[in-house]
Amino acid sequence: MGDTRPTEVELIARYLAPLATDPGADRLTDDAAVMPADPDHDLVVTTDALAAGIHFFADDPPDAIARKALRVNLSDLAAKGAAPRGYLLTLALPADWREDWLAAFVGGLAADQAEFACPLLGGDTLRAPSGLVVSVTAFGTVEKGGAVRRGHAQAGDRLFVTGTIGDAALGLKLRLDPASEARWGLSSAEAEHLHDRYLLPRPRVPAAEAVRRFARAAMDVSDGLVGDLDRLCRASGVGATLHAAAVPQSPAAHRAVAADADALRTVLTGGDDYEILATVAPERADAFSAACAAAGVPATEIGRIETAGAPLRVINADGNVLSLGSGRFEHF
Repeated sequence: MGDTRPTEVELIARYLAPLATDPGADRLTDDAAVMPADPDHDLVVTTDALAAGIHFFADDPPDAIARKALRVNLSDLAAKGAAPRGYLLTLALPADWREDWLAAFVGGLAADQAEFACPLLGGDTLRAPSGLVVSVTAFGTVEKGGAVRRGHAQAGDRLFVTGTIGDAALGLKLRLDPASEARWGLSSAEAEHLHDRYLLPRPRVPAAEAVRRFARAAMDVSDGLVGDLDRLCRASGVGATLHAAAVPQSPAAHRAVAADADALRTVLTGGDDYEILATVAPERADAFSAACAAAGVPATEIGRIETAGAPLRVINADGNVLSLGSGRFEHF
């Protein structure tokens, strides 16, 4: 008999959403809660947990594990248009933890605290029954009423994504199958680029203000571009058309896709990108793109939002609809 337990989305909707009675929780349909902070600002709160063997390898560099744990939360804040203010850290250490490992882990956090002006505010430490688990809860502020939810997209909106997509997922494939480097014809520099993007996402904190000023709906891309677009569409009650050929890729990803047809699926559905997916009214699209560029963050138009009832379609360069399954990483 197959596993009939609910998926992550079903679990949240069925069991946890009924507990989220505060309006700021938005029925747990978004990546962050928004609550009043003072007369001029709202507080944005988000949390993510990373576990060894699921989100990182136990032998990944400790400073990279620490920085990734913080950065994935900063990515959520940026997608809401919020500026980071601080974070809580829960650190569940395995029985064989070492002090030199912990010193390197803390060094990674210290570097990113300085870069993103986001200090540690508190947290908890405990012994993990098995592998390392790192959980971060991050706090940010945004102008009152300015938080950008994922559920406000409207038909006709232009669809944008920051940065490049697919590097981290391809980097993970390289880690699991080193022979892919030769099969894809990558240079050592290209392989290193993909590996680095897997180890260390780049939260688009500088683009938060552009998101707040110009985006109608937004979320960060963590579980795969197609799957997360589907979540945005469901939250907004709309459809979408995504043009696969328009999705921005690094030279390394382009080379992998050219050499391996399956690599395109990885790019579109693999996840761990931590880029911002945003919908923007047509008359504000140029301003959004320009504001992102001024912040040093490229933003690429990749499709449009369709009317309610329309499906999410991913179109290839030949105009054919691609079939990509759920299009996302599934936690359960």
